[in-house]
Amino acid sequence: MKHRIFKLQGKVQHYAWGGYDFIPDLLGFENSANQPCAEYWMGAHPSASGKLETEDGLQPWYQLIQQEPVDHLGEKVYEKFGELPYLLKVLDVREMLSIQVHPTKEEARKGFEREEAEGVPVNAAHRNYKDKNHKPEVMVALGEFWLLHGFKKEEALQQVLDTVPEFNFLSKVFADTGYYGLYKMVMEMPQEESDNLLMSLVEREITTPHTKDQPGYWVSKLYNGVLPSGNVDKGLFSIYFFNIVRVEEGGAVFQGAGVPHAYLEGQNVELMANSDNVLRGGLTPKHVDVPELLKHIVFEGIEPNILKGEVSTTGDIAYSLPVEDFGISAIKLENGREYVSKSRSAEIFLVMKGEARCDNISCKRGESFVVLPGEEYTIRGIEDVLLYKAFVPIDRS
Repeated sequence: MKHRIFKLQGKVQHYAWGGYDFIPDLLGFENSANQPCAEYWMGAHPSASGKLETEDGLQPWYQLIQQEPVDHLGEKVYEKFGELPYLLKVLDVREMLSIQVHPTKEEARKGFEREEAEGVPVNAAHRNYKDKNHKPEVMVALGEFWLLHGFKKEEALQQVLDTVPEFNFLSKVFADTGYYGLYKMVMEMPQEESDNLLMSLVEREITTPHTKDQPGYWVSKLYNGVLPSGNVDKGLFSIYFFNIVRVEEGGAVFQGAGVPHAYLEGQNVELMANSDNVLRGGLTPKHVDVPELLKHIVFEGIEPNILKGEVSTTGDIAYSLPVEDFGISAIKLENGREYVSKSRSAEIFLVMKGEARCDNISCKRGESFVVLPGEEYTIRGIEDVLLYKAFVPIDRS
């Protein structure tokens, strides 16, 4: 290809939990159909590939990679992954997402092969493993963001069991059988029994004022302050058992294999491995496979680690991540300042504030561009600018 730097047009995903204004405002279009705009995908996922603005017009990046993989990925990335190993997104979380956990790469491979052998269609609603890959992910908050992340530490969880009347009987279960026994018991509890247990809890929480750092706030939001007419979602247990985490703008949280989590509210930039393997544990009408879920959760209390990022030798703010599939950094440039680098993998840049120029391309807020591997480039701030860069950390690949 004659050029090595291209503007990228991504794909908006209209999931029901998304907001109505943030992504349309970011991308500069009017949401006249009033659709929920949940995610904006920038990458080469086969189901929703971004498009590069080439000299031959808009071209799906996935197809271009299929045609010239080494040119678009670089030799080392192609040999190791065979595809662009990451997917960059912007999320606008209006309603809570499902409780979920992701498998390791080895467990994903075994699960995928098992379901293939059983003849479960890959698009079946009860299918757990859509591919052979793991799905680690990192989110960087674009403002105040709330999520559930991992089990509370033992003392904090014990306090919940002691102070929430409906959970008092679980205190001995936790003492005797630990995190696994506790979670297994509530998730395998007969629905009628859990309904009886949780309905009184919901009734109390929706009539009590709460702040966002309290489980009752999210219980009330889930049911819009109204008692459910049907079954009570067992995901409520997780709202009380997991850490409720507040992340400020620029803070990041990494979700590794086995760590249960759920996004609650706010906007973020998310970067993940190119996979769709999700095991769910509630807060969703989608398939919940409790035995499979229990196989993959890390049953231990954790202290959430909010990454702040560190200034690297090239001047960007790098977030240290324990994976080979992807890396992310933030680049802040004052008007007229420059960022000079050479791409070692395919790199995606998203402009979140201001306007920047990269060689022959200008991008303003909400626009993104791709730099193919092996290209020396200079980004100049036309005005004060904030960009996020997604890449493959080739030194660890």
